Amino acid sequence: MNSIETLYKHFLPSMSVCTDTRKIKSGDIFFALKGDNFNGNLFALKALEQGASLAVIDEDVKSNDERLFKVENVLASLQALAKHHRQQFNIPFIAITGSNGKTTTKELVSAVLATHFKTYTTQGNLNNHIGVPLTLLSIKQDAAMAVIEMGANHQKEIESYCQYTLPTHGIITNCGKAHLEGFGGVEGVKKGKGELYKFLKENDGTAFVYWDFDYLRKMSKDIKNLVKYGTKEGVVTGNVNESNPFLVVEINDDSLKTIHTNLVGDYNVSNVLTAVTIGKYFNVPDEKIKEAIEHYTPSNSRSQLIEIGRNRIILDAYNANPSSMKVAIENFAKLLSNNKILMLGGMMELGKESVEEHHAIIDLINQFNWKKVVLVGGDFDKISHHHLYFNNSSEAAEWYTLQAFEDCNILIKGSRSMKMEKVLDVS
Repeated sequence: MNSIETLYKHFLPSMSVCTDTRKIKSGDIFFALKGDNFNGNLFALKALEQGASLAVIDEDVKSNDERLFKVENVLASLQALAKHHRQQFNIPFIAITGSNGKTTTKELVSAVLATHFKTYTTQGNLNNHIGVPLTLLSIKQDAAMAVIEMGANHQKEIESYCQYTLPTHGIITNCGKAHLEGFGGVEGVKKGKGELYKFLKENDGTAFVYWDFDYLRKMSKDIKNLVKYGTKEGVVTGNVNESNPFLVVEINDDSLKTIHTNLVGDYNVSNVLTAVTIGKYFNVPDEKIKEAIEHYTPSNSRSQLIEIGRNRIILDAYNANPSSMKVAIENFAKLLSNNKILMLGGMMELGKESVEEHHAIIDLINQFNWKKVVLVGGDFDKISHHHLYFNNSSEAAEWYTLQAFEDCNILIKGSRSMKMEKVLDVS
């Protein structure tokens, strides 16, 4: 079998890899990944025809083309190549994981660091066993900083990412009720996310810890290099000034003072404080920290504020779990408006606790006054309630178009599979 060192020599001229023949660029190395419903080996020759310089395969392909590079396992080789590439750098590699807010935190941290350093970061949602190595391999030789997002839905997953990402610094945003089915409950979530702290402890890394969360204090207690921050204690402290709807954070620092964000929800205060803390830790000038955070605008259905006609819509349809749903509803309830409409999609991957968690959300909804509540899919149909219910987002969208709402504030949130953004596509 071919070696990783040989593969790396092929990688260096273009420093570009691809796993999808529809996106091949000239000079790419094509990795023929396999899944339950696809086999990239079947497309290896097509990738070469389309301009790939090499096709990495783990099955026999009927061809004598010397650009076919056979390995024992394509995915393992992709990850090994990513580790080999990572080992060529002596720069900070900052890993970010958590149940909620990791993408927003990643974006804010990257925005701050990029004002002062050549920074590479995870693009989109490339935060899994394929996305993390692809992110590592996208880092060029001019890098001064790398920010890597790590998603996980079961234990030992973060541990595996650390083996080839080799983070020097790390952040756990929080540990909430997400992917309970895979993690086996909230304690399982803490154990799984805590694998990042374990790696940092064993490799003399640095953890940035949001000190407001007692469980993060406990989880990080044995880490030698620890940077505290929060609303009450730490090297950086700050608090919510206002959030109606955009978050304004008051930093307890004369040079930063007030930061006006484009983020919706006071729950984002921890994300902002993380970015400020890391910026200061790496000596980014205060004015650059402030400017980067104030210019960041969320996208991809993550707490986006959208104005359609005379309605203001908070689109938060990228993902949902009991923890993020709770804070989103509570934050929305604080808005100064009498015309508030909730459109909530079901929450997935909750296992045996799913019905109970959906019931808790309905109980929370019932504590406030709303103009209208619409529940869509998931286990909302297994619970008795007096709210409108639709089987899917397409049905909800059809209903929405008939309402002719005006001067309303609308929160649209749900798990990714519910595709709650479809409500706006039809409207």
